[in-house]
Amino acid sequence: MNLDDFSDLIERPDGGVRRDAEERRERLVVPPGALGRLDELGEWLSAAQGSVRVRAIEQPKVVLFAGDHGVASLDVSGRRAGTAHELVRAVLDGASPVAVLARSVNVPVRVVDAGLDCDPELLPAEVVRHRIRWGSGRIDVEDALTSEEAEAALRLGVAIADEEADSGTDLVVLGDLSVGGTTPASTLIAALCGTDASVVTGRGGAGIDDLAWMRKCAAVRDALRRARPVLGDQPALLAAVGGADLAAMTGFLLQASVRRMPVILDGVVGAACALVAQRAAFRAPDWWLAGQVSGEPAQSKALDRMALNPLLDHGVHVGEGTGALLALPLVQAAAAFAAELPERPEPTTPEGGGDIPGVPGA
Repeated sequence: MNLDDFSDLIERPDGGVRRDAEERRERLVVPPGALGRLDELGEWLSAAQGSVRVRAIEQPKVVLFAGDHGVASLDVSGRRAGTAHELVRAVLDGASPVAVLARSVNVPVRVVDAGLDCDPELLPAEVVRHRIRWGSGRIDVEDALTSEEAEAALRLGVAIADEEADSGTDLVVLGDLSVGGTTPASTLIAALCGTDASVVTGRGGAGIDDLAWMRKCAAVRDALRRARPVLGDQPALLAAVGGADLAAMTGFLLQASVRRMPVILDGVVGAACALVAQRAAFRAPDWWLAGQVSGEPAQSKALDRMALNPLLDHGVHVGEGTGALLALPLVQAAAAFAAELPERPEPTTPEGGGDIPGVPGA
């Protein structure tokens, strides 16, 4: 699979429509700037939809890619290795933060098993039917995926994006359900930004102590050595130090941009996949929003590189797409303001027009 092909397939949001939307914003009854960043979001949505008058976001969906990572066996995560299926079960049972929030705002959640390391019988068939492999390899000493598995995962992401676009989904909140996933994510970002392990290594969504953080730094450092020789080849990079869920998310982001379907990114894992996708198609980030600041240093590095400014900073680092979903009502509000606020009435002239009495030549 040649990801460079996406560069030709992805177009930017309509710049002409955005300029028209900016001009219309100047004419609204609410003064320009009074709505802050919501003005910018409304204009972005106009360009993305190709319509000066923004349409309401009526069919958003949360899409979560799930996977286990072999590097978690080094005790670099706040959760036990091989337990990502427990995160999935909590979402399906409505007992996780993202599930509670999604229920409160009436947004459906879809979970895709790209690389869980569990008995498929533990989860519904519609979740596990896409699995590429049982867990991803330990990236400090071995490849996360074979080249064939990396391509299959990328194609899986493309297929999921097509399914969502074809079903009418008009905006996706993208997240992950993984154990150990922030370690490959940090490695990808360090490799693509040319930074050291200690600069990008955070403490993950579940939180880790100082000893675990040092083990995580060492794992990222060792994985970086394996990543650098394949930096120019995105599928090979994902195979070496990514994972099935990360590769699938990368494919999803690229195809969502092809299909002109906006995406709100959540945390460091999504940011890492977005950065890989940007390397393949430089226009793709124009279709994404950064939902929130997760507190992971690698996320900040990646978002800076892509010039994406997070919408929220509430200290939410639970992952699972929760922070990005919190940003969705803000985007929906921007759409509503852009669509429904009236324009100022045109100034009236004296009846009959012509010269104004007492003012020669007026």
